[in-house]
Amino acid sequence: MNAPQQSGPWVSTLTAGITRGNPILVQVLGICSALAVTNAVRPTLVMGLALVVVTGGSSLVISALRNTIPHRVRLMVQMLVISVLVIVVHLLLRAHWYAMSERLGPYVGLIITNCIVLGRSEGYALQHSPWRSCLDGIGAAAGYAAVLLVIAMVREPLGSGTLAGVAVFPEGFQPALLLSAAPGAFLTLGVVVWVVRAIWPQAEPTEHPEALP
Repeated sequence: MNAPQQSGPWVSTLTAGITRGNPILVQVLGICSALAVTNAVRPTLVMGLALVVVTGGSSLVISALRNTIPHRVRLMVQMLVISVLVIVVHLLLRAHWYAMSERLGPYVGLIITNCIVLGRSEGYALQHSPWRSCLDGIGAAAGYAAVLLVIAMVREPLGSGTLAGVAVFPEGFQPALLLSAAPGAFLTLGVVVWVVRAIWPQAEPTEHPEALP
């Protein structure tokens, strides 16, 4: 595969993952977090921020090391870098916000297995400069986090009657328990994807635009 051209403004690298290359809306990747944390806004924000830090950081490190990593062990190196960053985020969260760490449970650790993180490292960072790779990772993770936040902002009010823990409906409101349960995550995700594709039908690439050969 030939290295992609690095022409074009850096802002397009950052925004590609939020718009036309959004990993959930276009590629439907990493939807386990949609099931796991989007029943409330606060955990969703924390999970999204953690993913942005890990994806941007791992892309930056892998790109900086790309000329020194032997091709046959590149995946192991990438997983090692991602794992270290996830552990650091997990320890910081437990040290400074233990209650949220307990609420998220194992899902922060599962960022290691999120295909978006490894996909940006393998598909982009190995062919681009560290700065552009960092922007690409941040953009892809931010697009992912934005979709999760939209889902949470639908599920929490309608499923629990609150938004970020604050009651938003009067007494007597009957929450839709389906939305607070696991199937509600996929139902809401499906509606969001359907609406976006109906409004923006041309957004149908099968890969992140910057990753195409």
